[in-house]
Amino acid sequence: MRHLVIVVGAGPAALYATGKIAAKGHTVVILNRDIKPGGLAEYGIYLSKHKMKEGLRKQFRQILADPRIIYFGGVTVGDAGAIRLSELQDLKPNAIVVGAGAQGTKSLGVPGDDGPNVYHAKDLVYHYNLLPPFSQREFPMGNRVAIIGIGNVMADIANYLVTIRKVPEVIAVARRGPVERKYDDREMRPIAWHIDKEALKQELERIRPRLGPLGQDMDVQFKELTKDCHVEPKAGRGPTRIKFRFLASPKAIIRDETGRMVGMEVEENTLEERRGQLSAKGLGETTILPVDTVIFAIGDVVDLDLGLAPAKGAWGYSTNPKPDPGDPETAAYQAYDPKAEQLLDGVFVIGWSRNASEGVVGIARLDGEKGAAVVNRYLAQRPGFSRREIYRRIGTIYHHLRKRTVPVVHKGLWRILERVEREEASKRGLEEFKYGTNDEMLQRIEESIVRRP
Repeated sequence: MRHLVIVVGAGPAALYATGKIAAKGHTVVILNRDIKPGGLAEYGIYLSKHKMKEGLRKQFRQILADPRIIYFGGVTVGDAGAIRLSELQDLKPNAIVVGAGAQGTKSLGVPGDDGPNVYHAKDLVYHYNLLPPFSQREFPMGNRVAIIGIGNVMADIANYLVTIRKVPEVIAVARRGPVERKYDDREMRPIAWHIDKEALKQELERIRPRLGPLGQDMDVQFKELTKDCHVEPKAGRGPTRIKFRFLASPKAIIRDETGRMVGMEVEENTLEERRGQLSAKGLGETTILPVDTVIFAIGDVVDLDLGLAPAKGAWGYSTNPKPDPGDPETAAYQAYDPKAEQLLDGVFVIGWSRNASEGVVGIARLDGEKGAAVVNRYLAQRPGFSRREIYRRIGTIYHHLRKRTVPVVHKGLWRILERVEREEASKRGLEEFKYGTNDEMLQRIEESIVRRP
């Protein structure tokens, strides 16, 4: 007897988990929103990191080559999607693993943030990485762009604004100070030449009285922040100046009578120790930062339309709040319905669906594989299905999607698309090439099939 597992999503956590589940002899059906697998490994890593992306694609190809893994791309799971989570539950597979990432956008909810020229980093990252439909959206930029947040996503967005959009000024706005910055220095190195050193020196002097008493040396921080400023940018010396605004929390987007953004009101902060960590505390003093575009790079939240409840006070889906003292790890992956106050038997969450915006690919892999171990232990205690019954249920999913006119892209079609895009990249002399719409991808797949001898 075998087990049937449905995995929602095909990002790093979902794919690595799938590999471990299939390796135990189980049949896995992946339902992925995007035509291509890879998730943030495909559509979240910065444009220039071709070797990293291709290395991950190679691993994903190896996982998906397993004949026990069925891949259906272009399938959205959710209340407004091609198939609801409840409909998958009605099929009674042995387990459902949700590894769909964090597809919602986190917002500070400040006045004016729902108007023009306010963007969320994930949407912009998807746009320049050509993920449909974000690839077709317009993202007008002004001359002074504020990025809220100071992690690696901020560094990627700044890189895009410097090298592709060539905006005159980029300002990284952080609630805390330079010591608490979250980006890896390697992520800023390609654009460090653009840091406005004089403006940075003035900013560090401005906050010195607040941070000096905490033992933070602003002279040391200046050296750390500017240590790569001598590195000549590969993309050439553009016009952009990168600035920093520390100890500042956005309070409102300021617009004129026509609705055009003219600035952002920020509250001045100080730092105080709470539970062994330094946290930002507002001082009640506000100033206006003159900017005409704001990008929030403050992390993401899960999609509330998928069919699972969000965790209280967290950004992932709700998991078992009552772990077994002898096995606390299992509870962290078990989906939970807080309204009914009960577990969703056989439903598990992994990766950013469990802990949104936590870490990069390596962390996602570890979490996916830990979640897979939990699922495999669960399956070992449950009866399975005959091979015929498994494929009958898979057929039910496929026919359901076809009835809803969903153009399902299985593994064979995805491999054709990969080949077509590699050929197109070779023709154009590019390291990689992507089609930016689902229609283009489907059309190229169809044309390739028709031309096949």
